[in-house]
Amino acid sequence: MRTFNYSNIPIELYTPEIVNLISAIHEYRGKQEIYFSAQPDVLQAMLEVAKIQSTGASNRIEGIYTSESRLTELVKFKAEPRNRDEQEIAGYREVLNTIHESYEYLVPRSNIILQMHRDLYGFNSGTSGGRYKATENVVEDTNPDGSKRIRFFPLTAFETLEAMDSLCSEYLKAIDAAKIDPLLLIGMFILDFLCIHPFSDGNGRLSRLLTLLLLYREGYIVGKYISVEMTIERTKEQYYETLEQSSKEWLGENHRYAAFVQYYLSVILHVYKEFEQRISFIRTKGISKSDRVRTLIEQSLGKITKAKIAIKCPDISVTTIEKALADLLKQAWIVKVGSGKTTAYLWNHLRETNPE
Repeated sequence: MRTFNYSNIPIELYTPEIVNLISAIHEYRGKQEIYFSAQPDVLQAMLEVAKIQSTGASNRIEGIYTSESRLTELVKFKAEPRNRDEQEIAGYREVLNTIHESYEYLVPRSNIILQMHRDLYGFNSGTSGGRYKATENVVEDTNPDGSKRIRFFPLTAFETLEAMDSLCSEYLKAIDAAKIDPLLLIGMFILDFLCIHPFSDGNGRLSRLLTLLLLYREGYIVGKYISVEMTIERTKEQYYETLEQSSKEWLGENHRYAAFVQYYLSVILHVYKEFEQRISFIRTKGISKSDRVRTLIEQSLGKITKAKIAIKCPDISVTTIEKALADLLKQAWIVKVGSGKTTAYLWNHLRETNPE
């Protein structure tokens, strides 16, 4: 049987890099309430945007796609799914909403994880949602030529139930003892969950939902407002690389958590930094919404799209953004590049050096 012991943290996890990441995250968490005192309507707008981004990003990592317009309809307006990909997106939406609304009551035990997996596949008929794997599975990578490479052999189906019970029990015991930083325990738990690979499908997406659940339960709720999943999607090559590094010799309990834990901590810190920047920009006093659009473009490196402006300024309506862009174009403060879906805008630095 594969055993877990979270009462003693491996010395490898106390590197300067990991310790510095934890210290920085603690500092941001300490300022969390100040950030959350922003206007309620702004936070609500950020929350709605993050839900859409998180659902889309986590599914895209696993090759599950739909259009941006359909993604918004499925997540924001709870549209009925039209195909298998949309069914899986809708399932993710439901579990994400449950975590947002009830994370205090969702104790990470085996039965709760099974219920989350059941709901993840709640729109798919004839699937094994809510049941641990009944047959053996492997973790594969797809090479550029389409061939497969086995990256990891998880636990057998026979061992899975007992391993999941042990994993959850040891994690909760360590959390209750309060002797080890929860950020370290969360990273270790997620790695071990992925290495058990308890389900025939959906392990990656469920691991990201579990990450949010565990973070929220320990007071790190920034993922409600800035998408953790989107940050992982943007760095997914590093995600898979560190996962492979830390899963080597996992079955023999000779693996090293450090690479994966450090990566996950860097993701959390990035999300906190982005949240602070977003809130600081939104709460700028004495500046109109149109001027905020102008300032955002001026401070951007390279081009920026209307959609990106809407994400950065969720409290500003699309109509106001479009008017601001039109005015800035008319005054030659910005330059329009591309057309159609590729349309973007650049700050016109020549306008600063050659005013009318």
